Amino acid sequence: MAGSICFWLTVLLSSSTPSAEIIQSTLMLDMAGVLLDKYCFPENLVGMREAIRQANQSEEILHVTDPHTLAAVLTSGVQGALNDPRLLISYEPGSSPVAQEDVPPLSPEMLTELTQKAIKFQIFQDNVGYLRLDHILGGDVVKVVGPALVARVWKYLVDTDALILDLRYCASGQVSGIPFVISYFCQANGKIHIDSIYDRPSNSTQDIWTLASLLGDRYSQDKDVLVLISKGTQGVAEDVAYILKHLDRGLLVGERTAGGSLNIQKFRIGSTDFFITVPLSRSISPLTGQSWEVNGVFPVVLVNAEQALEKATSILAVRRAVPSVIRNVIELLSAYYSFVDHVPALARQVSMVVDSAVISEQDLAAKLNYEFQAICEDPRLLIRVRTEPAGAVDQSSVPTPNDFTSPHALDTMFQVEILPGNIGYLRFDEFPDIALLPMLTPLLVEKVWGVIQRTDNLIVDLRFNTGGTSAAVSLLLSHFHEQTPPILFFTVYNRLTNTSTEFSTLPSSGRHSYGSRKGIYILTSHRTATAAEEFAYLMQSLNRATVIGEITSGTILHSKSFQIENTNLVLTIPFINFLDNNGEYWLGGAVVPDAIVLSEEAMDKTMEIIAFHAGVLELVEDTGSLLKVHYAIPEVATRLNLALGTKWLEGSYRLVVDYESLASQLTSDLREISGDHRLHVFYSDTQPDSLEDHPENIPSPEELTYIIHALFRVEVLPHNVGYLRFDVMTDAEIIKVIGPQLLEQVWNKLVNTDTLIIDMRYNVGGYSTAIPVLCSYFFAPEPARHLYTVFDRITSSTSEIWTMPKVLGQRYAPHKDIYILTSHITGSAAEAFTKAMKDLKRATVIGEPTIGGALSVGTYRITSSDLYVSIPSQVVLSAVTGKVWSISGAEPDVTVQANEAMDVALGIIGLRVKIPWIVRTAGKLVADNYAFAVTGARVAGQLVELVHQGKYTLVNSEAQLAQTLSEDLEKLAGDRHLKVVHKPENAQDEMICEDPMPFCSLVLLRAAKRYNTGGPTSWIPAMCSYFFDEGNRVLLDTIYNRPSDTTSQLWTTPQVAGERYGSKRELILLTSKYTSGAAEEFVFVMKRLGRALVVGERTSGGSHPPQNYHMEDTNLYLSIPTNRSNTPEGFSWEGTGVAPHLEVPADTALEKAKEILNQLIMP
Repeated sequence: MAGSICFWLTVLLSSSTPSAEIIQSTLMLDMAGVLLDKYCFPENLVGMREAIRQANQSEEILHVTDPHTLAAVLTSGVQGALNDPRLLISYEPGSSPVAQEDVPPLSPEMLTELTQKAIKFQIFQDNVGYLRLDHILGGDVVKVVGPALVARVWKYLVDTDALILDLRYCASGQVSGIPFVISYFCQANGKIHIDSIYDRPSNSTQDIWTLASLLGDRYSQDKDVLVLISKGTQGVAEDVAYILKHLDRGLLVGERTAGGSLNIQKFRIGSTDFFITVPLSRSISPLTGQSWEVNGVFPVVLVNAEQALEKATSILAVRRAVPSVIRNVIELLSAYYSFVDHVPALARQVSMVVDSAVISEQDLAAKLNYEFQAICEDPRLLIRVRTEPAGAVDQSSVPTPNDFTSPHALDTMFQVEILPGNIGYLRFDEFPDIALLPMLTPLLVEKVWGVIQRTDNLIVDLRFNTGGTSAAVSLLLSHFHEQTPPILFFTVYNRLTNTSTEFSTLPSSGRHSYGSRKGIYILTSHRTATAAEEFAYLMQSLNRATVIGEITSGTILHSKSFQIENTNLVLTIPFINFLDNNGEYWLGGAVVPDAIVLSEEAMDKTMEIIAFHAGVLELVEDTGSLLKVHYAIPEVATRLNLALGTKWLEGSYRLVVDYESLASQLTSDLREISGDHRLHVFYSDTQPDSLEDHPENIPSPEELTYIIHALFRVEVLPHNVGYLRFDVMTDAEIIKVIGPQLLEQVWNKLVNTDTLIIDMRYNVGGYSTAIPVLCSYFFAPEPARHLYTVFDRITSSTSEIWTMPKVLGQRYAPHKDIYILTSHITGSAAEAFTKAMKDLKRATVIGEPTIGGALSVGTYRITSSDLYVSIPSQVVLSAVTGKVWSISGAEPDVTVQANEAMDVALGIIGLRVKIPWIVRTAGKLVADNYAFAVTGARVAGQLVELVHQGKYTLVNSEAQLAQTLSEDLEKLAGDRHLKVVHKPENAQDEMICEDPMPFCSLVLLRAAKRYNTGGPTSWIPAMCSYFFDEGNRVLLDTIYNRPSDTTSQLWTTPQVAGERYGSKRELILLTSKYTSGAAEEFVFVMKRLGRALVVGERTSGGSHPPQNYHMEDTNLYLSIPTNRSNTPEGFSWEGTGVAPHLEVPADTALEKAKEILNQLIMP
């Protein structure tokens, strides 16, 4: 901002400076002084004074002779530079700014008159309060007139059910009055920080909070408050509106406010007749962190100011109606909705609509529709706002244009003719009523089937059929299916009668059936409706017809509509559920044709499709035959061929209308049946290039360098890590030709690196002949390694692929790590290379699973058409498992996003470099600190041997290393407490004993060691001392510490806090297999000294609290038991646990202890 100020002022002053007789050269500096001292955004003025001083010294100054023009130019420049329209420069000769003098206190009478002019109120119909404020009274005035305002105004408004606060005409006020207005609409408990006002002249900020106490009652939080605003709302009133809006305590209705200021004043510029109007303070809302100044306050409901009151009252009317609307909706749903099981959830959901969030009937309808769909996803269930005159509409009884009520009318119902090519044509524009069905069957026999039954294909024209009832649908469907076995067409559930009716083939169609093998083509338009739509939908879903034309109207007779009382809302509820042959609900959406064309073009399109369908069976059969011959997995090919034939018989391919849709359907079917995504049928009007391997042209010597640089990216990264990227697998013959150049320009740069990253993320494959050549560079010449096996369907042969005994140049040392990066597009030969390297544990694969491509894909033409099928003719079997993997692809060792693979690889490389040091360090720490020295030394040596054996070479993370190393330490030392953790243990359970409690004449200490997992052993002397007598020191245990190679003795302490339990009273300790650590030490001591009876289970066999050692430069911590008990008897509890005197299950130990004590105290 400072830069823009300097730029603007320089341009302004070098192009339009007034002459000396109009303004002195100090005008600009004086104006800058006013702004710097008074303007409420001083941070935007940095550097302005210096910019003006430099501009005044410019000799390229033009003169503005008119002072009013100069004022306008200055105003435009200042407002544009500071983006603040409140800044105004004016030329006012002979004027002087109005001095703000202290106003003497007003008399009570004058204050009352001011209050009456500034405040007006009224109680509207339905107990809606209306309060108009034309001036925000200051805090000092409120203290004087407050009691009168409460008595004369507020006590009437506070009991209203809703309040309209009108600030449309409020353009003045005092900041001190803001908390009084806001507080009446906030809760009493807890003050709220509602505004912060920065004042530039005093360079101070005032925080404004709601008031803890008020005169009169607060307006209830559950009542609506609507705030009316306009472009005349300014200053303090804007602040009030903004605060109420963002406290969610007022809904703003009207126009955007003026964008004024809380304190704006006019100042003379120097001693001239120019004045500048400057905002002195600014509001920064703690609720939003922003300000309403300049931009104004935006209403939630935008209307013209003069219509705001009417709009507010209409909003309140809608909100009052919401509870009644919800009750009516729930009642209607309960009575009529066809998905009965959804009604309870719908009732709960719509009950969550809050009336205070509704601003119109349209808004209420939108919210209810949202809740409907959140539960049932039923587009038929709909509430809308009626725009036409009120009146109940029942969609279940919409009349049809013509009513066929007589035999004569039925006689003219059907239009039948035979078209060229023996194609039948049937048109009818209405579905008859159920009462006419007995007369319909003989009519169909005589007028329809007798004419069209011997045709090869039939066109059913429903373009002008507006439908009717569903009664005749099943009869018509029956004529287009075989009589046996019976076919269930659809099921209808009627909520009104609570009945389900199944509609199947009717025996009455008899020998006049058109059958199920001939082609049926249904023509539709946007006029096709109700029963006609049902018929088209069912014929399509039953795979019995191809639908051609326009999308239908989407009008079905499954719903009833109800007007919600006293509103313009209409609720449409489906009372019928329609289940098709597949058991799926049809929720009444429009029928989408298989071929979408204009209705007038539908007939011509149908003729094209009929001609196309004549050859579909041959195309499907030839596809199956090609698969049987060429697909790599014979048993799957046989299954595919049979499945395609079955789908043809089922009519699955009646829905295809051209080569493209047939190719798409065949591809979908092949992949679904086989699970092989490589199978692909496609359309091409030109002969596609063969995808089979063909030798590439041998490049000329001058092309070699360019090709190598284009195809290979080679880099040696820090720490001698090689990086090789190539995006295509070239043919082995080409490799032989360009081998010397590849060695020189690529391989020799990488062969001496310590680690190699091979980037295959962008390699989609190529020639499989390159795989053994490439793999051989990463294995020793002897013995040869079996990479994978290829089964080729064309030759019905199996080929084992092995590494080569000789390669050109130097091999990559077998002990060096290799990392292969993959992505979801890594395919074909690239993934075969990757999988082989992974199976033989020669590389760590990082990235995404590969595509699952094929080494060889043949493309074959289907008959003599423009359809082609891509068929994988080879499968790859793992040399390790013998299983086919080429369909599913290669799974990485470390699965990450492809774009993260490089970073992950570098991280693993860095870790593996450190692993030998980490393991040796762990071994040395164990040798030096483990409580059992002989065992520690042996474990350390064995860990070093494991490193030499390569035990940790495939570790991919510190967490994996911690787990592996922990398993080895436990196995080698026989101590599960000797372990490595990836994260430091933040807390340990502490020893907890219950307070002594009297038990008749004896005392039982319930030392529930069953659930005690230990704590610091430093507590042992103090704890034990409570159970021995004072003045008689007892040696509890001898502890050996390995790091210091010292032995210390644990004795009872001479003094304890509180009273001792002593050595004479009975003590029972309860244990379990979870008792460990210091708790075990306590039990061990008390049992060894004969001071306690131990009841329960053998303890865990833990150790003294271990010492944690951080493995430097890692997140690994080695936990080592460094102490052990060293008793004169020569035995300890570490590793073996403490055996109880009386062994019982832990969950019965307490009852057993009580039984023992009862026996002891019995006389």
